[in-house]
Amino acid sequence: MAMDKAPLGETLKTKGARGARLVCLFLLGCLLFNYPLMALFNVHATFLGVPVLYAYIFFAWALLIALVAAVMESKG
Repeated sequence: MAMDKAPLGETLKTKGARGARLVCLFLLGCLLFNYPLMALFNVHATFLGVPVLYAYIFFAWALLIALVAAVMESKG
């Protein structure tokens, strides 16, 4: 049974690119959940009955999870 294996250099290159993308997503998460940006959403208003800050935190967290899943599932 023959397995399709990528050359070692290609495997390391894709792992390095994936690692760089994950580091960028970590930095994006740090930016999204840092004081200046979260202060913009700390207002006395609601979005569909939910305070805007809570909605922002939920959607930012969901976005990060979706992006990490996309990076981890990508081939290249």
